[in-house]
Amino acid sequence: MVSKQLILKGVYWNGIQMIVNQSASFVIRLVLARILFPEQFGIVGMATVVIGFIQVLNDLGIAAALVQRKEGDLKEEHYHTAFWTGVSWSTTLYLLMSLVIGPVVAQFYNQDILETLIPVLSLGILFNPVNLVHNAILTKQMDFKKLAFVNNSSNLLSGAISILLAFLGAGVWALVFNYVAMIIFSIPLYFFATKWKPKFIWSKDAFKDVFGFGIYTTGTNIVNYLANNIDFLFIGKLMTAQQLGSYTFAFVLTDMFRGKMMAVINNVMYPVYGRIQDNSESLKNYYLKVVEYNSLVIFPIMIFLIALGEPFVLIFFGEKWSGSIDVLKVLSLAVMVHMLVNSNTALIRGMGKPRLELILQFIKALISIPIIIVGIKFNGILGASWAVLINKVIAVMIAQYTFNRLLSIKLSIKHFFNAIRIPLGASLFSFIITYAIYEYMGKSFFPSAVALLVAYISFVWYFMKDKIRLELANIKSKKNNNEE
Repeated sequence: MVSKQLILKGVYWNGIQMIVNQSASFVIRLVLARILFPEQFGIVGMATVVIGFIQVLNDLGIAAALVQRKEGDLKEEHYHTAFWTGVSWSTTLYLLMSLVIGPVVAQFYNQDILETLIPVLSLGILFNPVNLVHNAILTKQMDFKKLAFVNNSSNLLSGAISILLAFLGAGVWALVFNYVAMIIFSIPLYFFATKWKPKFIWSKDAFKDVFGFGIYTTGTNIVNYLANNIDFLFIGKLMTAQQLGSYTFAFVLTDMFRGKMMAVINNVMYPVYGRIQDNSESLKNYYLKVVEYNSLVIFPIMIFLIALGEPFVLIFFGEKWSGSIDVLKVLSLAVMVHMLVNSNTALIRGMGKPRLELILQFIKALISIPIIIVGIKFNGILGASWAVLINKVIAVMIAQYTFNRLLSIKLSIKHFFNAIRIPLGASLFSFIITYAIYEYMGKSFFPSAVALLVAYISFVWYFMKDKIRLELANIKSKKNNNEE
């Protein structure tokens, strides 16, 4: 059984990492959005869609395989083989991006600047595998304190320099630098954190062992990436760079929180699921806890964007981003639906079923991609956002079928409802309070935002105070026992 204290410690340090990273990212986005324009965000978005796809290919699923494998099944050559395989593969992909794909993408979007931007942005592809084994080692050890240090330090440093570049008039290159620098700055920090150094060892058997798991994970990531980014690809092709920039901006504000929260929980729970993969009841209980606590944190942020998204965007980012407001509200609702399946892939992969994960993602892609295309063609970027929401609902339905028919974990709609009933109730209550105050107090943004926070916390405390007190008491008790 996995120590609850170990899980809480992992969540704590991942939470610290998320808070610091999100605060830094928010400030960076705020400054860059005030200085730059939607079309500049759109141009970088065109490049990063393609680069992101190649980045998915870059990992080969090796890191996930190293984490999922039990410690006794791994030997030293597994780590060294993973390192040199990743470095060799990334070098090949970087040359392909710079010499072949870059010019093709520039011609596809009819934006000549992309031919210059893509080789620079692709430096992340070249250097990211250097961190692959280090990240896997720290994740497998559940040493999230060191992971938080590495990610926060590199993010803050790259963000500070990006802001300076923006003020100096670097324009779109400030965005490019911010995208690449964090990966490069983290390299020496990872080596310092793990003390692990690669040796010139490469084993064919170790490669087959790790890659046999990783090939399914990579396939899943490819399908998942295409399904999740097809909207950016078609908006960039069928519409203007300004519209893509507005859509990207709305997606960043919503997905920034959802994605980081997903990383916080899933980074902790993936190795946990791997350790308890044979215990169906524990898997079920942990999964429902993940749904509940994810929702408790994410729901108020999304309700804030739904209720006060318009004044928030206009006050902090300016009128030039007004085209993203309606999209922002719909995508916020989509994120709330996504919380029900936020840890779904980590659970299936942790149970050692990467092939099933790939099949499920492929089925979802076959359904979601046509819906996205139809949404864009009929209603532009707002249609794309509604298509994303529909696809999230479908994903929940597929997850329900998977749990009850294909896995040993039986989760009903009632189980899910019980897990989210308090954050959902708090969200509805705080939305009503906030809407009333905003409409009948002269559309005052700041009092309405404070009212939302107070209403949400009060509702949660009223219905969960005994549970929260018990959790805090358990944490304090275990801390005292450890000190003794």
